[in-house]
Parts: sequence; C-alpha cells; structure tokens
Amino acid sequence: MLDQKMLKNEIFHLVNRSVVDISDDTKILLKEALDKESNETAKSMLSAMIENTELANVKQKPVCQSPGYPTVYLSFGNGTLPGNIKEMFGEALVNATNNGLLRPSMVHPLTRENTGNNSGDGVPNFEFDYIPEQDYVEIIISFKGCGAELGNEMKIMTVPQLGKDFSGLKRLVLDTVINAGGKPCPPVGIGIGIGGQMDVASKLSRKAISTRLWTDENPDELYNELEKELLEEINSLGLGAAGTGGDTYALTVKIASAHTHTAIAPVAINFHCWVTRRGGVRLYTDGRKEIIF
Repeated sequence: MLDQKMLKNEIFHLVNRSVVDISDDTKILLKEALDKESNETAKSMLSAMIENTELANVKQKPVCQSPGYPTVYLSFGNGTLPGNIKEMFGEALVNATNNGLLRPSMVHPLTRENTGNNSGDGVPNFEFDYIPEQDYVEIIISFKGCGAELGNEMKIMTVPQLGKDFSGLKRLVLDTVINAGGKPCPPVGIGIGIGGQMDVASKLSRKAISTRLWTDENPDELYNELEKELLEEINSLGLGAAGTGGDTYALTVKIASAHTHTAIAPVAINFHCWVTRRGGVRLYTDGRKEIIF
C-alpha cells in the first residue's frame, strides 16, 4: 500500500502542473506543424498557441481559460490499490480552483447551478483498470476541453455501413471533421473508439486521445495504417488551425477498439483541442516514482 500522505501530495502536484502547461508530445507536433505550414494566417495562429504555452508555464498560470472536464485513469495491481483516491482528487480540484488555476465551471446538467469550486457528482470522472501483476499504481489525469465536445459524433454502424476497405468508416470520420470545422479549437487530436456498445466505444475514443502519446504508433498494424491514412485525409481538407484554412487541422489520430456483437459496429469520434492538459505518474510501493506526462 502506498503512503497516503505522499499520495495526496503527488495528486495535488499532478493537478496543479497539468493545468499550467501542455504535454511535451503535443508541443513537438505543434512546432512541426508550424515549420511546414504554408498559410500565413495559420502560421500566426500556431505561433500564438506555442507562445501561450510557454508563457503559461513560466508564469504558472492556466494555459486555457476553460478548465476542461477532468478524467482520471487509474490502473493498479494486487496490493497497490491506494486509499480514498476519489476524495484526494476532489480536494485537489477544489484547491486548484480556489488558487485560481481552474475556472469554476462544473454545473448541474439541467438547472445549471454552479458549485463554485469544480466539485459535484461525478467530478472528476474515474476509469479504473485492475492488472493483477502490476507492481505500481499508474495515475493519469486529463483535463479535456469541452468546446471540442461540440463536434463529437457517435454512430452504431452496421457491417455493410463500414464499407469495402472501411470506406464508410472513413467517410463518417471526414464528414464529422467537416461538420465540426473550427469548433474543437484545431489543430486537434482525434480519438476514435470502435466496438463494444455505445458506452464502450465512447470511452475508448476518449481514452485513446487522452492517455496515448500523440507521437506514438499503434502496435496493431491495421489500426496504425488507418490512423495514418485518416490523418493525411483530414489534413488534405485544408481546414487548418482554428478552422480558418491551412495545412494542419489534426495533429494526430488515435484508435482504440474492443470486440463487439456480430450485428453492430459502434464508432465514436472524439475531438481533443491542442491544449493537452494532462499529467501522469507511476508510483511504486518501494517509493520509486516515474513521470509519464
């Protein structure tokens, strides 16, 4: 079992550092996009984004005015499950809000009543993964912007709708991008969840874009090829940064899947703005610590 005081301190630090910077993999892709951009307006947009992240980190101020929606991905093994980690994260979010690092934006879904400190039912969201042989606790928190949610799409496809060489799936993704336009604050990362049922595909779509390095490659050959093809086709649309035109609309495409029933092929498409506020750490029972993001 992890030391509870140490764990609480790590969680507070993880939350605070996640909201004043974006992850290094996204910074790399933003700079690569700027170097190859041919559109002057898009160049200006990308330059401003990069400068914004640098200033936020130096001044330890929020990298975006929106706090996004926090989700915690936690995996653990036998004997490593921490104590009341939900309570610890709840306290850390309230603390960060009270210190001006997060704008209070969590509200009741119908009455829209604001708690004033980013607390509330289901905040943060938790996704737990039990891996018996794992000798550490892995914690990743992702503050995903909610403006990007306005472009998301979910469809329960049939096998014929997938199409030959997945042409139907590809068309769904491209149509979704065109309809979203500049709403998701491009350049974006796009997570695609395939399989399960509606809830499974949706969770996979967020997990794929929230927990994978945006610079990595999918170990599955089929999905790796599909990710690259979709990224190229999306950027060929010419929508560009902020949706005002340019060479790079998407920085990456990530796919995650689960087996599904023979009658259906659920697909969820999840936009993530360029502001990848996330932090990750592995904590070992012997006191070692490994930073992920």
